[in-house]
Amino acid sequence: MTQRWQGQRVLILGAARQGLALARYLAQRGAVVTLNDQRPVEHMEAARQSLRDLPNIQWVLGGHPISLLDQTDLVCVSGGVPLTLPIVQEAMRRSIPLSNDSQIFLEEAPCPVIGITGSAGKTTTTTLVGKIAERVMEPSHRAWVGGNIGTPLISYLNEMQPHDIAVMELSSFQLELMTRSPHIAAILNITPNHLDRHGTFEAYQAAKAHIIQHQNATDFAILNREDEGAWVLRDQVQGQLITFGFKRPPRGEPGTCLEGDRLCWWDGSGLQPLLTREDIRLRGDHNIANILATLAVVMAAGWDITPAREVIREFTGVPHRLELVRIWRGIAWYNDSIATAPERTAAAIRAFNEPLVLLLGGRDKNLPWEELARLIHQRVDHVIVFGEAAEKILHALGPQQAGQRPYTLDHCTTLEEAVQTAARVAEPGDVVLLSPGCTSFDAFRDFEARGEAFRQWVKQLP
Repeated sequence: MTQRWQGQRVLILGAARQGLALARYLAQRGAVVTLNDQRPVEHMEAARQSLRDLPNIQWVLGGHPISLLDQTDLVCVSGGVPLTLPIVQEAMRRSIPLSNDSQIFLEEAPCPVIGITGSAGKTTTTTLVGKIAERVMEPSHRAWVGGNIGTPLISYLNEMQPHDIAVMELSSFQLELMTRSPHIAAILNITPNHLDRHGTFEAYQAAKAHIIQHQNATDFAILNREDEGAWVLRDQVQGQLITFGFKRPPRGEPGTCLEGDRLCWWDGSGLQPLLTREDIRLRGDHNIANILATLAVVMAAGWDITPAREVIREFTGVPHRLELVRIWRGIAWYNDSIATAPERTAAAIRAFNEPLVLLLGGRDKNLPWEELARLIHQRVDHVIVFGEAAEKILHALGPQQAGQRPYTLDHCTTLEEAVQTAARVAEPGDVVLLSPGCTSFDAFRDFEARGEAFRQWVKQLP
């Protein structure tokens, strides 16, 4: 593939994790790379140092001058960069091709790729599928896990072999541009999310659909048959369709389902029990759905169910997703910082039967809050709001009603203040749940940084 990039003039917009990995990959193959980021020079020193060994990379920082397009063969748009940016719009007007690191990885990957997307659950499902892949591979073969989580998979292309397998989490931001699809592609669910970026639910859904639209007849598409946003895409499936959901699929349609307390494979005419609910250590029905999706991937890949069963039984989840941080004075503190949409907060609430103290806030994504507000009035004893979106959340919750949930409603400026308030409000037997329903970008680099800060503040409680 080296010849493809030799002498190519590539402009990369966005010099974060994805942009830096792509710049290294292309520069090593002889491309002339320009890395462009709106952040000023003084904020980019660590990024520049990470690529200092590559002479054919130039940096343009502090803005996105249109003149960069004058000497460009390809524009690569990092996930965090909106396609509405004037330089991207001008590139499209000039018919300069657009791509990104995920697209180039799919074009050049030497091994089969499993791609997973969804509005919720994709990190848990990708992590679990990756762990199963590692367990089922022969000793000389490897499973590579990355994409929207961990390291961009393009960083590993040099080491990948045809007998390996790659497991890739894909966001709507990555999929928006893509004209390649993985060999096995799963859509877990599609519910309103990132409307601040995509504008409409239809545009967001169309971006997600790219994961299956470019498959062929020998590929597998895995859809949630009980999620309207995902299931409406079934007519766009180019490969073989496998579904997952709680109810049994119709006759002749293969998929996974729940029969009583057993998670089963339905081959279209008969059931094969795979696991029981007691085997699963994750809380909540949403995680049962994630595991049904995982099992559908296992069956599509043709893997042995025995090691898959072992991995699922061992799996306790991933950081920042209903993660138990500490039991303090009889109060359980959970970190669900990954919940950046109201619907994900609702799923977290449903995972608990204990009295709840809920921490909500951050930066809103232009999403509706009314449904979550109704659930809070039914299930949550105490609410503490913080950050930019606090006023919007308070408006959705409405005025407090005496004797009705939530019994207390506190407004804090910061998450740290919210933790201190929760420590005063909560009683033994309660669960304090950070499940913000918002992004972290008003105060933190990402949801992981927010979750790590929450952990530290909880652990420091006297």
